[in-house]
Amino acid sequence: MNTTPSIAWLKNRWVILGAIALLSLLLLTVLAAPSTPQASGSSFSRSPDGYGAWYAYLQQQGIAVERWERPYKDLDAELQKRGLPEGSVTLVQVTTDPLAPIFDAEKWLQQGNRLIILGFREPVTPANFRSTQPSPGGAVTVDTRRRRKLRQGEQQQLGDSFGAVVWQTSLHQGEVISTTTPFLAANAYQDEPGNFKFLADLATAEGNTTVWIDEYLHGYKEADVIVEEIGQTWGAYLANTPLLPVLFQAIALVVVLIWAGNQRFGLPLRLTTPKINNSRAYIEALAGVLQKAESSEFIVEVIGKEEQLRVQHALGLGNTLLDPDQLVNAWTAQTGRPANELNQALQPYWQKRRLSETDLKIWIGKLQTLRHQLPT
Repeated sequence: MNTTPSIAWLKNRWVILGAIALLSLLLLTVLAAPSTPQASGSSFSRSPDGYGAWYAYLQQQGIAVERWERPYKDLDAELQKRGLPEGSVTLVQVTTDPLAPIFDAEKWLQQGNRLIILGFREPVTPANFRSTQPSPGGAVTVDTRRRRKLRQGEQQQLGDSFGAVVWQTSLHQGEVISTTTPFLAANAYQDEPGNFKFLADLATAEGNTTVWIDEYLHGYKEADVIVEEIGQTWGAYLANTPLLPVLFQAIALVVVLIWAGNQRFGLPLRLTTPKINNSRAYIEALAGVLQKAESSEFIVEVIGKEEQLRVQHALGLGNTLLDPDQLVNAWTAQTGRPANELNQALQPYWQKRRLSETDLKIWIGKLQTLRHQLPT
């Protein structure tokens, strides 16, 4: 009786079941995982709506930029702790959530500091979704139809006939700068240098030398803040952790492991005997013998010859070993470097000297340095 078709069917059946199990685990991971809308606009994010590229741009420009990961009540204490003068810090908040909590900025502004809010919700206008706005630092690309109708005391920083895209308001001794788009200098605009420069100029204008990017708004917190807010106990941590996705994933993983432990995906495979690398074994054995015999002449001869040929090839002198004087003259003529560099590297080989283990390591280091000096 021919059993080949049934065996093939069983093999395909287990493959299909395995694929279904893995797909189920993947779907559970995706569907049950908690969403993280707070990550949009974060300087930790490398997605198109993140601000990681702008953060790196500020660092490249030599601007003092940091991430703020503490409650807003700590702002004043942090300024005093660092000895920063009043009116020297700009706090940048990027929010795509109109209901996101905005801190009470009165004291912050009274000290002469600046607050930039990216993502202030304004009405939609008939303006084109994409437009290019002129600015002192270059053209700024804007992707939004939302515009601000200026009110008393507000000054337009960027906009068109439909209204303001960026505007400034002076409050107390400080300033508030708002935009109708949260993505003014997001990662998606890395090819628009005017966007990055425009926002950087806003953050550092009027003598503001330090920029803090609000990551507390996006859920990032320093370790001591987490301990203070949810406590140090496992019970407090679990009480604030969504366990349903973890439970689903754990159950799916256990089912897959149990099933995989009792079934095989096809016929058993025979164990193969690993092949012995005779060349490697010979080299290792020879190295051990030479080390015990303290015979370094052979090593110096082999390595020195190869390194001289390497130098000759780099200088275009062929494969025939030259006299030391000929090689040194060619070295100085073609590289313009002193002859002493080549002499020190190849002298042990030319003089057939015996080297101690320490001297051998030093010599190898000189040869490595010589390689970096060879013309390419």
